[in-house]
Amino acid sequence: MVVPERRLHSVEQAAELLGVGRSTAYEEIRLGRLRTVRSGRRRLVPTEYVDEYVELLKREAEAAA
Repeated sequence: MVVPERRLHSVEQAAELLGVGRSTAYEEIRLGRLRTVRSGRRRLVPTEYVDEYVELLKREAEAAA
């Protein structure tokens, strides 16, 4: 049986995917750098927003070089 890839991640899961801590992930959300969606009371990070955040970090690294 093939398990489909998860498309929505909890903030904690997104932080783990990104290799940052939970508090860093919440700070980036507060700053508007890591976007989320709401499902009821839960805050979730779609996979494409994780990818978008990685691209943001890459652009910032290139600009700083």
